Amino acid sequence: MPSVIIAAHNEESVIEACLDALMVGRTPGDLEIVVSANGCTDRTATAAARPGVTVIDRPEPGKAAALNAGDGAVSSFPRAYLDADIVVPPGGLDALMQKAASPDAVAAYIPRRRIDTRGRPWPVRAYFAINERLPVFRTGLFGRGLIVLSQSGRARFGAFPEIIADDLFLDSQFRDEEKQEVPDVVVSVQAPFTTRDLIGRLVRVRRGNTDLRTRVDKVRPSDRWAWLRDVVIPYPRLAPAAVPYVVITLIAEIRSRRPAAADGRWVRDESTRGAR
Repeated sequence: MPSVIIAAHNEESVIEACLDALMVGRTPGDLEIVVSANGCTDRTATAAARPGVTVIDRPEPGKAAALNAGDGAVSSFPRAYLDADIVVPPGGLDALMQKAASPDAVAAYIPRRRIDTRGRPWPVRAYFAINERLPVFRTGLFGRGLIVLSQSGRARFGAFPEIIADDLFLDSQFRDEEKQEVPDVVVSVQAPFTTRDLIGRLVRVRRGNTDLRTRVDKVRPSDRWAWLRDVVIPYPRLAPAAVPYVVITLIAEIRSRRPAAADGRWVRDESTRGAR
């Protein structure tokens, strides 16, 4: 019986849709599902409660600790780490789990991501016109909200360290040939609804990645020219989109070097919560 761990902080608006998608065509007990609520001030734990789902309600915030608590509550493999705002398409989780359970399984399996930019302003759509074509997203475990590990893949490391960039941490544990995208499984990732929210998201990602690189070896380096070399030059029609892409990237880079909020909270993009 495979396991699914969902770390959730104030996800009342999206957790039910996430769990509904997991339960399509299943009966309680087909999956070992744990929602590890952490530091919630809303009804996340209550909204997640249903037959077949174990809810851990931790008063302390922190995704790494929530993932570790979820790991401690399950015992089976393969194991999926799922963001609470991701709705897995019908059959998608089964396809990933079957590959991870096969005798010749590699360490990690991921879906293909599709960025939903409907209704977003032009700078946001332009940014993702470049971003979604970057080659790093063909092998990187980040940016898609769902990672399935085989038993041997999960045995590669112990507990999640106290870092923010948990998906980049997982990415650092495996070589590219140990990771496999399953193109027939597509998850929809919501783009921020404003340019300001996009910049804020990028600032937080950069701070998390920088922090991880000071703590963990073998983290993949940032490729600052991939947007030009691998996207704009091969696809000249995207040249107009490169202007806002570069401007937004530079603004986020500069802001990420400033001190974070004094309370140290990992403030997220709230504009996409509940957006479908």
